[in-house]
Amino acid sequence: MSDRLRDDYDVVVVGGGAAGLNGALMLARVRRSVVVIDAGAPRNAPAEGVHGLLARDGISPAELLERGRAEVRRYGGDVVTGEVTSVVRDSGGFTVTPAGGGAVRARRLLVTTGVVDELPDVPGLRERWGRDVVHCPYCHGWEVRDQAIGVLATGPMAVHQALLFRQLSDDVVLFSHTAPPPSGEDAGRLAARGVRVVGGEVASLVITGGRIAGVRLADGTTVARQAMAVAPRLAARAAFLDGIGLRPAEHPAGVGEHIPSDATGRTDVPGVWVAGNVTDPMAQVGAAAAAGAAAAGQINADLITEDTDLAVASADAAGSDAEAVA
Repeated sequence: MSDRLRDDYDVVVVGGGAAGLNGALMLARVRRSVVVIDAGAPRNAPAEGVHGLLARDGISPAELLERGRAEVRRYGGDVVTGEVTSVVRDSGGFTVTPAGGGAVRARRLLVTTGVVDELPDVPGLRERWGRDVVHCPYCHGWEVRDQAIGVLATGPMAVHQALLFRQLSDDVVLFSHTAPPPSGEDAGRLAARGVRVVGGEVASLVITGGRIAGVRLADGTTVARQAMAVAPRLAARAAFLDGIGLRPAEHPAGVGEHIPSDATGRTDVPGVWVAGNVTDPMAQVGAAAAAGAAAAGQINADLITEDTDLAVASADAAGSDAEAVA
């Protein structure tokens, strides 16, 4: 169910995940007019449950979002299904245009569109993504504990990822794939923890009965595995911001793109805040929700300053007119 999109709002929230919905909830509770425009493609949709979220551990991603939408609506906020295609600045803030038209004006903008996981081109990875192909030991590690885990090297953090998953299983293999096998200190650390390194390019995953059974190398060798860990490249969902000059930058950790911001979520473009994975690619659901709430507080404070300045100017103008008449 989607609400009707009005002509203007104090705040338009683009993206309806945990960050966007929590931001909208906070704004609605302080009586700001707010709408969430959500494309309906959450990053965690393939996962069976959200983990590490206090009092809601294991809740399905769909149920969490549905509860969040209901809470936003309870306080008068709107939630609309649609994909924003462009944002431009106007005299009062921004004009936000979803696909199919129906532009809406916003005094402030909160962008919480998240990222897209770009996986290596290895057959089987995308098919099992979010199930027995995972990326985060804190999000999915318990579910693959004590299994034979493979780690696919995709960048400079591969050794770190292998050591993280070693905490969860005694049987961890690092596949160096297209990179040289670790050497020096890295090789020593892996060996000390009993992490085996297998060289050679990975050709595909072996899927049997709807689950991972192994990893097939380019030379035909198969290494039995039950789960795979892979660090995807993270691409920010932000093309629609080109019209206001806000573009993704490479994240300092080398994990992909993000929209830079300060600690409050404020971007370099006045009137635009960001929260969640679009600016902090490694934030889990709880951290993303908290960031959305924090950004909402900053946005409300900014609007209060503007409202107060306008009220003072109006009062001063009225006083001047009264003096002129006298």
